[in-house]
Amino acid sequence: MPTDAVSRRNVLKSLSVGALAGSVLRAIPLEAAEYAHSVIATHRAGGYVPKFFKPHQYETLKNLCQTILPADADSGGAIEAGAPEFIDLLTSENPEYQLKLGGGLMWLDSKCVERYGNVYLSCAPQQQKEILDLIAYRKNAALDESLTYGVEFFSFLRNLTSDGFFTSKIGIKYLGYIGNAFLTEFPGCPPVPGV
Repeated sequence: MPTDAVSRRNVLKSLSVGALAGSVLRAIPLEAAEYAHSVIATHRAGGYVPKFFKPHQYETLKNLCQTILPADADSGGAIEAGAPEFIDLLTSENPEYQLKLGGGLMWLDSKCVERYGNVYLSCAPQQQKEILDLIAYRKNAALDESLTYGVEFFSFLRNLTSDGFFTSKIGIKYLGYIGNAFLTEFPGCPPVPGV
């Protein structure tokens, strides 16, 4: 996407509006996501400085993104793909995201202090897993209304983390997406065993 054809603010707003309608992957042009990731790559080279989140919140966001999509033997994870930066960039331009994510991170820290006596990042790994297990499932909010905000926050964060990952070069490579390429042969579906 040519940088002179559209402003940074307009691209980020289009990403944000698309994500409100559902997953960014379904609602925005790939070129807009590529542009956001190119902005991130430029800022990463000199050390990324969050645009919206305070340092503690940004560290918590990175930890959560890594937990949601960790690196494995096949691919880098959310951190390597730039998902935290992607989320921060979108959030810096969208007041609704600021409320949902900023408020969600504050909720998470306060719930951890209430339950464990420490903010999320200072909790033991088992405590972090326990609180995330509580907010990972909507059924838990039905059983305990005090978890409703946390469940909504974590669901929203998972979607944004996935969007940040799967619109990155790492995510696209992981999917095996080859783009709009001409195939000389299409072998069709592989045979189904036992049929």
